[in-house]
Amino acid sequence: MKNMNQMMKQFKKMQQQMMKEQEKLEQQEVEGTAGGGVVKAIVTGTKQVKSIEIDPEAVDPEDVEMLQDLIVAAVNEAMKKVDDLQAQNLGKLTGGLPKGLF
Repeated sequence: MKNMNQMMKQFKKMQQQMMKEQEKLEQQEVEGTAGGGVVKAIVTGTKQVKSIEIDPEAVDPEDVEMLQDLIVAAVNEAMKKVDDLQAQNLGKLTGGLPKGLF
């Protein structure tokens, strides 16, 4: 039973550390770009799109579809960077624990 109590304390400590890391992620931002930087997406470490910047040269009324594609590409790049950031920050706490446990 002593081992179980010790394990529960370690688990609780890990949960607290995870919460702190989540709070840090909320404050971090990453940038995804597309079209050589004419479209930029800023996303928080918790995958909230904070802003989209579009250079006026990217706006062509004759080719709205291209602009839409650039926006999607920039957001997807930013989301990938967030995934990497989360894996880096939270991975040091969870080690080899299976995904989905937390």
